[in-house]
Amino acid sequence: MTNTLIRTDGTRLVYDRLKGQHDISKPGLVFLCGFGSDKEGSKALFLEEHAKKTGQSFVRFDYFGHGQSDGDFKDGTISRWAEDTLAVIDALTDGPQVLIGSSMGGWLMLLAALARKDRVAGLIGIAAAPDFTKRLQWTKLTAEQQQICMEQGFVQVPSNYEDDYIFTRALFEDGAQNLLLDGPIDLDIPITLLHGQQDADVPVEISLEIAQQVHSQDVVIELVKAADHRFSGPGELTRLAAAVDTMTENLS
Repeated sequence: MTNTLIRTDGTRLVYDRLKGQHDISKPGLVFLCGFGSDKEGSKALFLEEHAKKTGQSFVRFDYFGHGQSDGDFKDGTISRWAEDTLAVIDALTDGPQVLIGSSMGGWLMLLAALARKDRVAGLIGIAAAPDFTKRLQWTKLTAEQQQICMEQGFVQVPSNYEDDYIFTRALFEDGAQNLLLDGPIDLDIPITLLHGQQDADVPVEISLEIAQQVHSQDVVIELVKAADHRFSGPGELTRLAAAVDTMTENLS
């Protein structure tokens, strides 16, 4: 059911939530979409249908400036979207949760898990992209684009998808305050990292770095040779469902 969560500054986050129907010992699921994506994406909708079958609670939502939620996308930052994620966990979920983060959502799931160690029981990353502002995007900009971004406050660049990307100076500066891969990540929970080897946006080495930096020894990396960054073909979605079921069984 679609509804809205009002943040402390009055902005509305639009979300859909399923309440768990069956075994209450199962952890809930929260899906975190990627940069510029929204809660209506194929992975979010697939996971919702899967949660209906398993009887698990499930939440998908739009960050500030994304989808149907309030706000201008250009005013969004990693910190803002991480705060949105925490607000959703705090207000819309009960008990242990498994966060499922796609691309940028993989960065946000790590930040949220660090901030809510008492609530986040496991993580599933799909082409998880922590530190993407520094590691991936800034270095892809030409010197001219970097100058435009710093002087104008934003730069628009072509993407591999429907709309061009808009990257702001604030996004890069804030991203630098939320970097994780340069040191240990103090998480000791089960983590599964799914990554397509044809991913042109986020290299598989990022998933390997996450596994190296987290304290947890319970980390599984699954590389899918034919999958790209979308990771949304029938075979990939089946693998995603299997990862959710395995983690749910291990945590229940």
